[in-house]
Amino acid sequence: MRKGNRLLNKCGRIMLIVILLSFLKIPVFGEPLTGQPPTLNEEETKFYSDLEVDLLIDSISEIAIEAIEQAAAEAARSAVLATIEREAALLREAERWRREAEMYQLTLRQNQRNGWRNIVITGLSCLVGGFVVGFAISR
Repeated sequence: MRKGNRLLNKCGRIMLIVILLSFLKIPVFGEPLTGQPPTLNEEETKFYSDLEVDLLIDSISEIAIEAIEQAAAEAARSAVLATIEREAALLREAERWRREAEMYQLTLRQNQRNGWRNIVITGLSCLVGGFVVGFAISR
């Protein structure tokens, strides 16, 4: 507990120092502020010909079509992968149910064999018990 308090105290001191230093004008290294570029006046404005505009539109259209085709291919690939994953999960589930059914069949066969064995043992014990009772009564 004391160790945690010491760490919190150190953390609090560091935060206090950082807050106080933020009020000072200390240069911070980072990205320069971005401002709006100066507006061009009419003398500096560049005019494009119809051919240049058409070429630009054509190149942008080609790039957009390629991007759309690539996105469609990715979507189809992920849909196929999802379908394959679902089928694999269903196959695993079917295999699990098949193994479970086989286990129940084996258990049923063993119970049937044990049932016949129990019937034979019961019959023999009744027969022997009948002979014993009959012999005891006849004496």
